[in-house]
Amino acid sequence: DKEISMMSDAKKLEQEKIRDWFNKTYSQRSEQYLRPVRAYRIFIDLLNPSKDQKLLDIACGVGRILQAAKESNDLGLYGIDLSNVAIEKAKANLPSADLRVGNAEILPYEDAFFDHITCIGSLERMIDLDKVLQEIHRVSKPSGKFCFMVRNSDTLQWKLVKETLGIKNTKGHQGAKSMAEWTSIFEKNGFQVEAVVPDQWRSKRAQEVLSFGYFPRDYTRTYSSLIPLKNSYEFIFVLRKG
Repeated sequence: DKEISMMSDAKKLEQEKIRDWFNKTYSQRSEQYLRPVRAYRIFIDLLNPSKDQKLLDIACGVGRILQAAKESNDLGLYGIDLSNVAIEKAKANLPSADLRVGNAEILPYEDAFFDHITCIGSLERMIDLDKVLQEIHRVSKPSGKFCFMVRNSDTLQWKLVKETLGIKNTKGHQGAKSMAEWTSIFEKNGFQVEAVVPDQWRSKRAQEVLSFGYFPRDYTRTYSSLIPLKNSYEFIFVLRKG
């Protein structure tokens, strides 16, 4: 609440509306709308962290990506989320992790602290995206590596359903940008793009359902897709400090 008190009244109301929506969502739907832990391993695989490094997940929710990291790496695990309900659930899942309620625009960590930072499916919901990225840049080491999954605005679903028909989650501050727009924003805020790959959850989940759970057993990364990268439903950006 200290962070929110520093905002303008209009921004404070908007931030509180987003927090209330997520608190309600996590309270009513629990973890049902989230991907399983195994689906988050792709992000850890892309980062390829080393033992004893520190990983921060921004908008960590109930801690799924941190759970995935814990399964395969001996890392220092940190998470922050606007939703106190989400953090309560995350603490139950990860009692040894450093988990905090907070605003990504004012991260409560010292400069150059983290080796890796993730933000999965949430940057497009940030009110002041530049401020968030500047904070991410500040708290990461010079050798820091980042993995962000973001929504693509160049899809039929977004253009027709979300924009034309107006079916957007305004309470959750839902948004999207093109691959070129995301690239420009990241570079403007001091990040260098190493790779962009399509999110593969939907295709892999379909394969799993059609094969009655036998394929794929693990959501490791693959790059083959019939859909051009620029039209992917979501992008996974791998970045370093520029």
